[in-house]
Amino acid sequence: MNILPEWTDLRFFLELARAGTLSGASRRLEVEHTTVARRIDRLEAQLGTTLFDRSREGYELTEMGQTLLPHAEAMEGAALAAAEQLVGAEVTAHGVVRLGVPELFGVRVVASLLASLLRDHPDLSIDLLVLPRFANLANREADMGVMLDPPTTGRYVVTRMATFRMYLYASPEYLARHKPIHSHADLVHHDFVDYVQDRLASQELSYLNELGFTPRRRLCCTGMTAQVEAAKAGLGLMLAPPYAIPDDGRLKMVLPGFYAERSYWLAAPTDLYRLQRVRAVWNLLREHADSHPELFMHEAPEPSMQL
Repeated sequence: MNILPEWTDLRFFLELARAGTLSGASRRLEVEHTTVARRIDRLEAQLGTTLFDRSREGYELTEMGQTLLPHAEAMEGAALAAAEQLVGAEVTAHGVVRLGVPELFGVRVVASLLASLLRDHPDLSIDLLVLPRFANLANREADMGVMLDPPTTGRYVVTRMATFRMYLYASPEYLARHKPIHSHADLVHHDFVDYVQDRLASQELSYLNELGFTPRRRLCCTGMTAQVEAAKAGLGLMLAPPYAIPDDGRLKMVLPGFYAERSYWLAAPTDLYRLQRVRAVWNLLREHADSHPELFMHEAPEPSMQL
């Protein structure tokens, strides 16, 4: 190889690797798909190797493409960090941060929380991805994410944001129409609202399977927002963290002290975590979780009955 590849060609390589299709990469880069194809052809010619396997389904990295990927990501991170330092971004965060969060957590907690951060950083913008699943950091769908399953491979910074507890709730109307609940054994006679089991965003959401019996699921939803509304309508019991329950009296806790425990994790690619704008959002979420434990768990009376 007589000439080094241009950084812009490596950007095209990265976006195609993340999107998997020419059309997806072209949207990210705001160019025509033919431009993406031409840049990839040029890069492969310069490197003297094939970086992608082409098929009708899209573009998939070859072994050599996988080898190039972390080096291109490191160059991207260095370029972003350099740009921040040149404009003095070590003092104030600027630019756009794409934050992926679980649906109801994003609506009830994160959206309003971001207001103070944006007031303090007038040049910062947030793309809040409120999802019924967890953001895919590997293809850079988001710059950082809140998730139940942190990445275990690859170059990521990961930290536990909060441990939370899922308590049993039901509407007063449902409780008035059904048998009293005094103990765990009474639950077998009741209806439940849950996630659609073959559409779970994480196996960590299969907490009802830990009850010790097969629950009678009357309504299953792909997101917790719909589950809360269904439970308020009297369709059954549901498990939810405190932040998910509106303070309007339409849902009451059942069997205080009975809960399923999980953890939320913050994760970001290492190169993006170095950016001031990403760390500003990261620190905000960490500090808010630390200072508001009531969002994630109640003080359970003894003895507690963990699933």
